[in-house]
Formats: sequence, C-alpha cells, structure tokens
Amino acid sequence: MILQALNHYYERLKEDPETDIPLFGFGKQKIHFALVINEDGKLVQIRDLREKPKNKPIPISLTVPQIGKKRSVDIEPNFMWDNTGYVLGRDAKGNDARALKSFQAFKKLHHDIGNSLEDRGMKAVLRFLDSWNPDDAQALENWDEKAGANLIFHLDGERLYIHEHPAVKQAWIKRCAEESSAFIAMCLVNGETTPVARLHPAIKGVQGSQSTGAGIVSFNLDAFLSYGKKQNFNAPVSEIAAFGYTTALNHLLRFESRQRIRIGDASTVFWTNRASPIEGFMGAILDPRGNAADLADVRLFLEAVRDGKYHAPIGDPDIQFYILGLSPNASRLSVRFWHVSTVGDLGIKLGQHFRDLAIARSERDPEFPGMWQLLKETAVQGKTENIAPLLAGALTRSILTGAAYPQSLLSALIGRIRADQNINYLRTAMIKACLNRKFRIHQIAEEVAMSLDKESTNIAYRLGRLFAVLEKAQKDAIPGANTTIRDRFYGSASATPSVVFPQLIRLAQHHLQKAEYGGRSDKMIEEVMSGIEKFPTHLSLDEQGMFAVGYYHQRQAFYAKSENLKEV
Repeated sequence: MILQALNHYYERLKEDPETDIPLFGFGKQKIHFALVINEDGKLVQIRDLREKPKNKPIPISLTVPQIGKKRSVDIEPNFMWDNTGYVLGRDAKGNDARALKSFQAFKKLHHDIGNSLEDRGMKAVLRFLDSWNPDDAQALENWDEKAGANLIFHLDGERLYIHEHPAVKQAWIKRCAEESSAFIAMCLVNGETTPVARLHPAIKGVQGSQSTGAGIVSFNLDAFLSYGKKQNFNAPVSEIAAFGYTTALNHLLRFESRQRIRIGDASTVFWTNRASPIEGFMGAILDPRGNAADLADVRLFLEAVRDGKYHAPIGDPDIQFYILGLSPNASRLSVRFWHVSTVGDLGIKLGQHFRDLAIARSERDPEFPGMWQLLKETAVQGKTENIAPLLAGALTRSILTGAAYPQSLLSALIGRIRADQNINYLRTAMIKACLNRKFRIHQIAEEVAMSLDKESTNIAYRLGRLFAVLEKAQKDAIPGANTTIRDRFYGSASATPSVVFPQLIRLAQHHLQKAEYGGRSDKMIEEVMSGIEKFPTHLSLDEQGMFAVGYYHQRQAFYAKSENLKEV
C-alpha cells in the first residue's frame, strides 16, 4: 500500500510541468563543482556551483544519470558525474590505490557508453579521461576543499551540462534498458510481470540514517531469504516501480520540502493522490516555523476547521491524504506510522484537535500550537532530544484519527508540572484536551471548560482553584516573596490534598491578616470551599489534571484584565 501510493504520486509528479522530477534512469544529487573542459579534453577551469546562504557553501541539487541503487562497498561508477575519487582518481580519504581503481572503472564505463556516440561533449569527456593524470589532482587550486566533492562536466562555451545533451541522455537510457534484471516476476506494486529490481535506489533525507541512504525494502542476510531468492527478489518490485516510489520519497524528503517535518525520531512526509492546497501547508499546521503559521491560507483553514466548517479552498474533501513516518534502523528504514485518510476527514480531525486544546490564553500564546511546541512541554528542560519518540508517534495518531490522546501524554505533563511547578498555557491546554477527549470517548457527561467555571462541582477542579486563591493571598500579604506555596506544596497538594490543605488554610489566616485586600480573598476562599465537603486523601492522574486546570483557570481569572486574555 505504501509503495503503491508513492509510485502513484511519482506518476502524478511526472505529469506536472512545474515539478522537476527525474525520469527513469536519472535522479537528484548534490553537486559541488563543474569541470569546464574544451573540445580537446583540456581542463579550462573548475567552476564552483555551490550556493552560499549565510556564507556557508552548500551543494546544489541537479538531475543527473543515476545507477538506480544504493552504492555498496564495491567500486561502481556513476555516469557523467561522481566524487573526485572516481572522476579525478584522488579522494579525501588519502586511499590512492582505491581511488585509482575507481578512476579506471569510471573511464571504462564512459568508453563503453560513449565510444560510438557522435556528440562533441561526450568526445571531450573521453579525451579528458584519457589524458588526465590522477597525480595532478592535488595540485589543483584549493584541493582540500574539492577533495571528495561531487563533480559534473561542462563543455566550455555551452549552456547545458554535458550530461544534459540529448544524445548523451539517450545513450544512458539505452544502457539502463540493456542492464535490466533477468529475474522476471509479478510486481507487487503494479501487478505487471516484468524485470524485478535486485536492489532498490537509496532513500536519503531521513534524519539519523546513513548519509549514503537506506532502504525500506532490503534483504541482506541468508535468514531473510526464501525459496533460494536473493536480496530484493524476495519482495518482487519492478525496476520502474522501485525507481518511482524511491524518487517520489526522496522528493518528499528533500531539505527544502514543504511536505516534510520531523515528529519525534520520525521523518514524516505527507501527500495527496490529487492536487490539493492542504498538501503544501500541512507542514505549517503540524510544525509552524517562522512566519509560516501566519500565512493567510493556513490561518483561514485552521479557523474554519476549528469552528466545524468546511473550508472550500482545500479542494475536493474526498481526495486521499497520506502521511508516512520513517525512522532509521541500521542500514534500513522502519515505518514508524502510516495513515490514510481523506482531506475532508483530516479537516474534521484537525478541527476537533484544536477545539480540544482551546483554553483561555493571552495574546502572546499561540492560537494553533504545532506538534513540537506541544511535545517540548513534556520534555526535561524543554529540549527536543528529551522528547519520548513513542509519545510523539502516539500523539500524531491521536490527532489524525481522533482517538484518545495517549495516557503517557497526561502522565508526562503531570510529571513535568510536579518537577518544575510551571502550569503554563500549553501544558494546561493539553491536559484539558486529554481529559475532554477521554470523557467524550467514554461518554462521561463531564466536560472541562475553556475558562473559569465557578459552577463546577468537580472536587479536584475546586481544589486547584482553592490552591490558586491561597497562593494569591500569600502574594498579597508578602509582595515580592522569593518562594510561594506553589514552589513548596504544589506537588503534594495536587496528589494528597488531605495532608497539605489543612496546613495551607491555617497559613492563609496569617496572610489574610497582613494583606491589604484580605477581606476579598477571605470571601473567595469561602466561596470555593463551599463546594468541598472534605479533602480527599489522594487524587488520581485524571484528577491531578483537573487540579491543574482549576489552578490555571483561577489564575487567569485574576489577571484577565491586565493580560488582555481572550477565549478562542
């Protein structure tokens, strides 16, 4: 199913004139320099192709002939491009013997393909390779910077690179057809009986995987084989389909892609089976960066789905929507999650997610927080590397499917609050979302309000309110105190109220006598306690969540005017 959806996406991209997607036998590669040669094969100059944003040179991505599989430890040259070890016979590792063998293999491949070719550029490349002395490489200007870099060929005075010459491209396509696999079987992707790929092209861009790329389909040990079949013949996929799905995935995973984000340890991509605007701005919804969340279309869509309305610019609601999460696993990639939905259903689920999160907030708080903003609140010191990988995947599934948020999310939030006593907007919004979705799924009539609910009879909620009132009484009595009862007693008060609250009530009497507005706080304490018959011996995890929400609501009510709070 995954490979079929990716292969279909590749076929869609091929028909799009605005998408520079490689055809079979070609692929995107990072290229650093161009060897400019004349028709006699003499090196005229080495042109730097790298871009330099913020003065840091990075290679450009070009469509070049590609061997169609991940390169192993064996010497396997590319056509019309490669690293300096193959093109010039010297690499960055100082392994001259291997580099020389690589250069000889590179030269042989080009003679095999180009000897009968009547093309000025091809002839110039062959003359260059025949006359080049690998010992001269280290004498090139700034060799330390060039060693190991990827190179292409450019005929002096021409606009096109040599590998872009029509005759050269056709020669390479013919070579690819001649080297098709001799193993014939029914392709699991398209159902056709056709030559099957022994190895699939490498997939790059998954953070944490090998820099040379990794594979979803891979068989490299005898224990994985069956019926005497070798490598990927055990899961037959045609060479064209293997090229299609890997090219589409590499397109989605490229650095500048707007259809790629990272969720936990998973590099996550998303696409639709037909063109839809949501395909382009889904990344800004799940992971807003910079000004992305302020884009008019994104905000309009989010406001509409949150309010339960259909947002027409997203296109046909029946369009299929796919989301795929990949994690590194040695030389392979593991599927962390795979979700298939429709654009319409996705809008409904996202709308419910943001309605569940909605709570009283200040103007500086994000109205539509992204995944990373939420997950960082569960991590020690707020560091992304401390986010639990499984939690990230579970939260994503909950958002996309409408299932209950993981219990581990509520546990992590309560744990962080107990550790640092920080009951902020994002944490409380997630606690509210966890509780409301659980109540809804289990058909519990209770619902957590967006702002202060003075009519709520929930004991844990009232205890949270009471704790906030007692803290305010202390602050009014002792302005500028270094520590408050929240710093000393929040954890125990939210877990074992019967042990802590009697002591806090007694302490509050001293604070009320000192405070300028003691009478007002006294009445508030009395009002909140009127719904509490006795202090419970302990509170469950859900009740501790209600305690946190009650505390947050009461505090926001205190400062509603000064902080210009509003409901969304």
